[in-house]
Amino acid sequence: MLDVSAVAADVLALSETIARRLRVRPRPRDRQTLSGAGHLVSRPYRYGSDDVDLDRTLEVLTERPVPEDTDIIVRERTRGSRAVVLLVDVSGSMRGEKVRTAAATVGALAGTLHDDELAIVAFWKDAVVVTPLQARVRPAVVVDRLARIPAKGLTNVHFALSVALHELGRSRARQHRAILLSDAVHNAGPDPRLVAPRLVRLDVLLQTDEEHDAELGAELAQLGHGIVASVRDHRDVAPALNRMLV
Repeated sequence: MLDVSAVAADVLALSETIARRLRVRPRPRDRQTLSGAGHLVSRPYRYGSDDVDLDRTLEVLTERPVPEDTDIIVRERTRGSRAVVLLVDVSGSMRGEKVRTAAATVGALAGTLHDDELAIVAFWKDAVVVTPLQARVRPAVVVDRLARIPAKGLTNVHFALSVALHELGRSRARQHRAILLSDAVHNAGPDPRLVAPRLVRLDVLLQTDEEHDAELGAELAQLGHGIVASVRDHRDVAPALNRMLV
């Protein structure tokens, strides 16, 4: 098992930085959406609403004379809740760029889905729920837990998708989806194409920095009514998620 000291401090810091700054930017919504149903709430600017909550913003600016975009507080209407299960392939070694990509994905999703449910599942030939849907855990803690999992050689994508299906079945959120972060090199267990169609939506973040199975990744996304996006390193994560979380 990896000792906590073996998890590079810069990787843990990366996950926190991404959670704050590398948030997926939702596509602009039209006025009908902004004025539609849902409770009106004040929250940091996330490139959606332009209805500034002046009183709340002034409170923030008194403490931060040099503001960032997200220091501006705007009014938005809440949308139907989502439940998202991120499946992280930890087969092989969770080091180097692989752990940085995992940190980027966890950080970006945590920053974007703070009003929704997010579960993290690590998998190899088996799987473990690192963070359940209802939990609120800092991204750095999640990355630390992922890095502590002993390296495993075989990859059972079928079992990972089955775990996601089970976790999502426990949620009452209006939207259910799974995101698979993997090289899609499936070499243990039944054919994952048998379970992919049972998910409401399955998107694939295909890690292409080393050996990978692009054909299987694309088939799983198609069967799961989602899309596949290639990621070579952690810098590719936010643009890929922007295509998925619309």
